[in-house]
Amino acid sequence: MRIFPEPELPPSIKTAKSRTMPRPSPRATDPESISAEIVEKLTYALGKDPTAAKSHDWLAATILALRDRIVDRWMDSVRAAHDAEAKRVYYLSLEFLIGRLLRDALGNLELTAPFQSALDKLGVDLNLIEALEPDAALGNGGLGRLAACFMESLASLGIPAYGYGIRYNHGLFRQEIVDGWQREFPENWLENGNPWEFQRRETACEIGFGGSVTEERQWQPAEKILAIACDTPMVGWRGNHMNTLRLWTARAIDPIELDAVNRGDFAGAFGGSNRAEIITRVLYPSDATPEGQELRLRQEYFFTSASLQDILRRHMQQYRNIRTLADKATVQLNDTHPAIAVAELMRLLMDENDLAWEEAWDITRTVTSYTNHTLLPEALESWPLQLFERLLPRHMQIVFAINEKVIADAGKLPEASAELLASVSLIDEHNGRRVRMGQLAFAGSHSINGVSALHTSLMQESIFKDLNTLYPGRINNKTNGITPRRWLLGANPGLMALLREAIGEKVLDNAETLREAAPFAKDAGFRGRFAEIKRRNKVRLGNFVSERMGLSVDPDAMFDVHVKRIHEYKRQLLNILETIALYDAMRADPGRSWVPRVKIFAGKAAASYAQAKLIIKLINDVAQTINNDASIRGLLKVAFIPNYNVSLAEIIVPAADLSEQISTAGMEASGTGNMKFALNGALTIGTLDGANIEILERVGADNMMIFGLKADEVEQRRRNGHDPRAMIEASASLKGAFDALASFSPDDHGRYQPIRDALFHHDWFMVAADFDAYAQTQRNVDAIWRRPEDWTVKTILNTVNMGWFSSDRTIREYARDIWKVPVASSLLP
Repeated sequence: MRIFPEPELPPSIKTAKSRTMPRPSPRATDPESISAEIVEKLTYALGKDPTAAKSHDWLAATILALRDRIVDRWMDSVRAAHDAEAKRVYYLSLEFLIGRLLRDALGNLELTAPFQSALDKLGVDLNLIEALEPDAALGNGGLGRLAACFMESLASLGIPAYGYGIRYNHGLFRQEIVDGWQREFPENWLENGNPWEFQRRETACEIGFGGSVTEERQWQPAEKILAIACDTPMVGWRGNHMNTLRLWTARAIDPIELDAVNRGDFAGAFGGSNRAEIITRVLYPSDATPEGQELRLRQEYFFTSASLQDILRRHMQQYRNIRTLADKATVQLNDTHPAIAVAELMRLLMDENDLAWEEAWDITRTVTSYTNHTLLPEALESWPLQLFERLLPRHMQIVFAINEKVIADAGKLPEASAELLASVSLIDEHNGRRVRMGQLAFAGSHSINGVSALHTSLMQESIFKDLNTLYPGRINNKTNGITPRRWLLGANPGLMALLREAIGEKVLDNAETLREAAPFAKDAGFRGRFAEIKRRNKVRLGNFVSERMGLSVDPDAMFDVHVKRIHEYKRQLLNILETIALYDAMRADPGRSWVPRVKIFAGKAAASYAQAKLIIKLINDVAQTINNDASIRGLLKVAFIPNYNVSLAEIIVPAADLSEQISTAGMEASGTGNMKFALNGALTIGTLDGANIEILERVGADNMMIFGLKADEVEQRRRNGHDPRAMIEASASLKGAFDALASFSPDDHGRYQPIRDALFHHDWFMVAADFDAYAQTQRNVDAIWRRPEDWTVKTILNTVNMGWFSSDRTIREYARDIWKVPVASSLLP
């Protein structure tokens, strides 16, 4: 493990550093001082005259002025954790979907009002400039947003922590809809720099790939690159504690090969730099090719190795004893992406710190814990053994050794069989020999947690059934949560103001006190104000849709919202088929009193996921037909809003009336969108899947619209045989929608044949099986909508019973049960 220290300091500076250093004066928080500092930043940090400054200049100056106030507290937090010799949490995640930071940081520091006043004095609109801040494109969906919520809650609860990930140049693609099709373009969030971050050149470390292993088991990589750290402060509630998000960027050790330049090979001269830097250029390169698979594995090892080297460096600098690592550090693996950490930590402990195998293994398992996010086999990563061995030969040796131990442990079980040994093995021998990262993470962790009660139960019964038999007691549940600071206070300040007025300021510190507002559901005045806040949010979203898409929507219509990653198990197809059936019914009976609806979709499909992209095209084709049909009098509108991200979610979530959480039961690990929508006063229509079950337990069956097969029923149908053809033929509305698919693509009648074939012959995701129940439940939703008072009562009861789903609660459970660290903050129930 090669660390690159700072150059030796002259004696005079060494002496100065050994003394107590002077502290800068605390930054003032009155509007006059803030406005003066913003102008100072504009002038001296950005080199702009205020009279010539553009909106993006004011944004950068505002962030820099706020950042100064953050840094003061950030350094205090780091210093306090060091002095207290506190155990630190290290959260390793390939994604951190943190979104825009300005509004979030202002809110958590309680500086929104003075900064707004300061900018008003300068003739600058805070709302205008904050809209220019790019979303940090560091994630895809729920997993990355969860990691961001966890970082905020860790800081708010006063738990010293580092988040570790990759500083992607482009992150997830920018989605545009061209002729109804998804098109992917680079997301240039770093195009104009990132004023939030600090580069830490002193933490640079070497990452190796390829090469060979000596007889003494010393790895000699054929290729080495540098990992450079960039730090962003994570602001806790009320600014009482700050943590660090450390993101790694890749650089070549030698940025240019001068011999190649001298030979006239100018392209070749930069080959090493390009090969290194491509590791951190883009999130989730397609793994449909061998080159894409290799790049993904290189990404995962790159950030995991850099993070573990950094953790060990920090520990040794402070404690000088590697054997105390488990007392001072806990490493949480967010899904299988950083699972290589098990082998890498073993390598660092044995090869770089001279520990024996058993001692290194005990430390590794004590330090490491793993969060599983999926039951989908294709999402539970595995790597071709030849690729793994070629890139990471020493790690392959370690994986084989771990596997030998696992197989030996399994062989001692009374129920040991060839099938059980194959199930627990880290090497899948049936698919061309692959390294199974879920098994590696399980074997090398003391804790394996699911993210909802149902998911954890299914994990014990399915993918990790035999490993759970072999190592009982490791699996536990930690139901996901969301931060109420961003998803209520930030996204819906009007609703938060109403709740504060009802039950007091304590709701800001403890979301679980929301339940004290339940009696206000009976108060007509409260209900009226609650409904008016919802309507204002709908007007805002309607204006956004009109400006962005040229589509006019009625804010008094029901906003029926389905926004999430586009995937067959999330069943956007079920939704759009029912929309087609509703459209057909409206045309057949135009005189009926139909409930006006706006069907809102958003989400990105993986670039190589053809069926998901075809579903996006279908939604847009259906929208094109419905939105232009005067015969239905505007009673039904369909909008697919492109480029779904955190900032867009902050507009959509508070405006939703109906939240679509309709995944195939047993396939959604948890969901967090379901929590955000319910917290903001949306009624949920959903299956008994993921955290929907726990939401149902808290909001009550009368306040949630549940339909469809349960997880065990889905599994039974798949096992015993499922005849979707008969179901389609037996349902008049489904068959009508099914037969109408071709009519939505008049230029290509065969376009939706892949969708028809998947439904008619397989229906793995139970769309046909659940269609009639879903359609009937939608009509039940209509009946409630026609009773506005009942609707508002139900949505209020959703909001006030969602406090348990705060990520603060989730993190307290991690801290208590897995990490064994104290919670220092007063944000306690």
